[in-house]
Amino acid sequence: MPHISFSEFKNWAKCPYYHKLKNIDKVDSFQGNEYTAFGTAVHTVCENLLTNKIQDGKQLFKESFDINLEELKVETDDDLIENMYSQGERIVPLIMPAVKKYFNNFEVISVEEKLFEPIDGVENYNFKGFIDAVIKTNDGKYHVIDWKTCSWGWNTKKRSDPLVTYQLTFYKNYFAKKFNIDPNMIETYFALLKRTAKNDNVEMVRITSGQKKTQNALKYLHKALHNITKQNFVKNRLSCTSGYGCEFYKTKHCK
Repeated sequence: MPHISFSEFKNWAKCPYYHKLKNIDKVDSFQGNEYTAFGTAVHTVCENLLTNKIQDGKQLFKESFDINLEELKVETDDDLIENMYSQGERIVPLIMPAVKKYFNNFEVISVEEKLFEPIDGVENYNFKGFIDAVIKTNDGKYHVIDWKTCSWGWNTKKRSDPLVTYQLTFYKNYFAKKFNIDPNMIETYFALLKRTAKNDNVEMVRITSGQKKTQNALKYLHKALHNITKQNFVKNRLSCTSGYGCEFYKTKHCK
């Protein structure tokens, strides 16, 4: 069945033509790097720590990081990698203490919770996603967590950017639908795992998504799907060089 993920939605929001290149034409110029390898390794550790499959994540981090680095098809920076080994070993022991301090008593409901839920108002289209972790506290509330590795942290602008926070808005909405849970009983968080910060290396950032924000996010999602299904792939020239820029800018794929 046709579906859309948050990453695909974000690609469209950035530039409909960029979405066409990435998600329809499957033109993928990005093959991963040291940062994605690090992020994947830390995610693996988080999942295993949360489910008590391991007690000490340092060895698993090193093994997972090594495997992900070996799979890279690009030239890597040895000095950066050496620093990342030290950064990962520093962060890993702090993860569970930070989670336990923030939430106190809780039970783990799931890790890598798959969402594949119908999108209301759009026939035969589902929202697809994977929630990193869901826990439940003694007050009956569910807490949706998405692990994010970063350098020193996020500034105020990023913490409030809809194209960042809508990820958790969608996750909350479709998790509630999947299990028929009152959205008021679901809270969402980005867990920032900071490589270079001098302190507070694990920070829980709560993201609120009330009724109005959820309606705005779903309206935007509907707009994206309308244009995708109609094959309206207009170039957004404002995204060519703004922010992190576009890897297709002035290439044969987009001139």
